[in-house]
Amino acid sequence: MSRPFHAIHSHGFVRVAACTPALAVGDPGFNAAETLALAKQGHAEACDLMLFPELGLSAYAIDDLLLQDALLERVEAEIASLVAASADLAPVLIVGAPVRATGALYNCAVVIARGRILGVTPKSFLPNYREFYENRWFAPGAGLGGLTVRLAGQEAPFGTDLVFEAADLADFSFAAEICEDLWAPAPPSTRAALAGALILCNLSASNIVVGKADDRELLCASQSMRCQAAYLYSAAGPGESTTDLAWDGQASIHELGKRLAETARFPAHAQMAVADIDVERLRLERLRTPTFNNAAVAAGRPEASFRRIRFEHRPAFEDVGLIRPLDRFPFVPSDPARLDQDCYEAFNIQVQGLTQRLRATKSKHIVIGVSGGLDSTHALLVACKAFDALGKPRSDILGFTMPGFATSEGTKSNAWALMKALGVTGAEIDIRPAANQMLGDMGHPFAKGEAVYDVTFENVQAGLRTDYLFRLANHNRALVVGTGDLSELALGWCTYGVGDQMSHYNVNASLAKSLIQHLIRWVVKTGQLEKAASKTLLAILDTEISPELVPADATGAIQSTQAKVGPYELQDFSLFHITRYGLRPSKVAFLAWHAWRDAKAGPWPPNFPEEARHQYDLAEIKAWLKLFLFRFFEISQFKRSAVPNSPKVISGGALSPRGDWRAPSDGTARVWLEELEANVP
Repeated sequence: MSRPFHAIHSHGFVRVAACTPALAVGDPGFNAAETLALAKQGHAEACDLMLFPELGLSAYAIDDLLLQDALLERVEAEIASLVAASADLAPVLIVGAPVRATGALYNCAVVIARGRILGVTPKSFLPNYREFYENRWFAPGAGLGGLTVRLAGQEAPFGTDLVFEAADLADFSFAAEICEDLWAPAPPSTRAALAGALILCNLSASNIVVGKADDRELLCASQSMRCQAAYLYSAAGPGESTTDLAWDGQASIHELGKRLAETARFPAHAQMAVADIDVERLRLERLRTPTFNNAAVAAGRPEASFRRIRFEHRPAFEDVGLIRPLDRFPFVPSDPARLDQDCYEAFNIQVQGLTQRLRATKSKHIVIGVSGGLDSTHALLVACKAFDALGKPRSDILGFTMPGFATSEGTKSNAWALMKALGVTGAEIDIRPAANQMLGDMGHPFAKGEAVYDVTFENVQAGLRTDYLFRLANHNRALVVGTGDLSELALGWCTYGVGDQMSHYNVNASLAKSLIQHLIRWVVKTGQLEKAASKTLLAILDTEISPELVPADATGAIQSTQAKVGPYELQDFSLFHITRYGLRPSKVAFLAWHAWRDAKAGPWPPNFPEEARHQYDLAEIKAWLKLFLFRFFEISQFKRSAVPNSPKVISGGALSPRGDWRAPSDGTARVWLEELEANVP
């Protein structure tokens, strides 16, 4: 390996901290010492970038003291001391200070690293309303560019046109703005993001009034989402003057709209929020979003006018853990309220899709295969709700259970119990006679009594079931509703053509296997359908996932899908990160290792059974990921290139060639497999 696998820097992460130091009013010496103390703590915690509050070296609420030369001289002296101390510190420091330049005083962000002032960014928009009076002391920085300033004995770039970029750590780029800048209709950080900054930093004072914390949260989240960036926010905390105002020390870190970390409000002491930002993912997200690049063109191509300030960061490439919320199930949030909302939306998207298709085709009936497994069960629930919405009787839903050579009594009885409880028209077609006939016509050894259970043996059964469904649809002027899910499409675990890959409309094609069980639980919990069905639904949830095409072995063990294609929980993890973000296999393995190596660490989705809480070591993760890459990139795309219509349900959860995923059917997995082998031990 060229770089250590367990180091966050090998996988595109940057550790950041949003800091709220203790402060003394108008005492730069005290304030610089507190800033340095936190900087040393950040160094010990392997931070790469540390953000401090607006005017943190002088204090913010000191009014006309900002125009006292003695104070300004002392601030500059303390900047010099911080610059000297930074020579032995790893983190880049962004501190707030009043800075004299071009005959005026500016409210500035001073960027310091390794004994050097990298640059100084002035505040663009000065609030001068209600309690704010900044025009009295400061000149606005809006429009300043291409300048330098002499500060603390160094000549440094000065202006609002600065993007800072590490020369030795890919994608570590950032820019600064100050407090009110974020509240403006067009924040300076927007142009900085369009110029290439991936981390946007806001030094703020921002006094607190009732409800303002929610406003800040909304602004930070939305700016990180809109700019496809990380957004760091640090507000003044303990020690600021309370002559007329109060301060809550709110500091937070957001990435793509999601809050990764925050500090406690109204602290009595210094504190900092720390998180690992996935800057590589941010770059990839912009890469795949033409709107972002079009916006840069519309804004006059800021990348051409901004100055890129490059610096040597000297990353350690050590194993420092991973400080970041990380879902084991990317398709299944662990927060109960969020999971409820996702299930509500997913279920109703499916229902709405099928409802519209039934209206458009004027179909009286639908035909659906009901196996007693998760996928067909959920598709049947969706169908029932769609018929209810249309005011159509559920008896017009034609459900068929089609036992084959390995169908268990348990799944067949569950299928019948479910159809009866839901009031659909149920029927049974035993496919074994037709399968025997076909196998005999082909000269297959099974027809001669030999226990040969090859792919032909399996697909004869899968194909006959689908063939029956389509002919039943012809016979009843109906639509065939497909039941196959996203995970099966990703792995190619479906029979092509006349098989479960095909239908007239597939309601489950955008649902990962790991989500479907939670949707069924949600249907039960929220009373979407009859209580009589609940007992059967819970029994289906407890059933081993199996295609039931091969008879049980001598020990009685049934055919297991996950033993063949891998644990769906791991394969869904890989599917999400590879298709949604385009991550390298080694990075997917790194994330999976952190998410799955310890079953006792981190949250699980609500109601997740204790006995199903698995963990995997790196060797297992690598082995199953290798299989995923081969199946996904090399042998399965031709099946996805011909999928039926289906509604997109989940972000990162669509493989239709008409939508999210377009790829050649004759591709190879070589590049991804080689990257995995080269970079995962």
